[in-house]
Amino acid sequence: MARADSREGDSSRREIHLVQENDGRWSAIDEGVGVASHGETRSEALVNLDGAVALHTGEIGEPVTDADLRDLGLDPETVPDNPQEPDAPWFPE
Repeated sequence: MARADSREGDSSRREIHLVQENDGRWSAIDEGVGVASHGETRSEALVNLDGAVALHTGEIGEPVTDADLRDLGLDPETVPDNPQEPDAPWFPE
């Protein structure tokens, strides 16, 4: 298991799990943030996870607008304003 850089005893310590899938690809999972990504290699999975976490935490990217949702075929009234728990088997309930 890979671990995010942090000092022992640091309350902001996070763990990143790397899992090799049946098809040979790798999944990188940050359960603390609730974000996962994948790649053809472990390195690619971690790079993709870094981008996904940055998007999720608002470090990069732009907020999604109602117009964006409509462009994707979604009704803005049915999309929650606040993040929801992920519905994915690799995140604990």
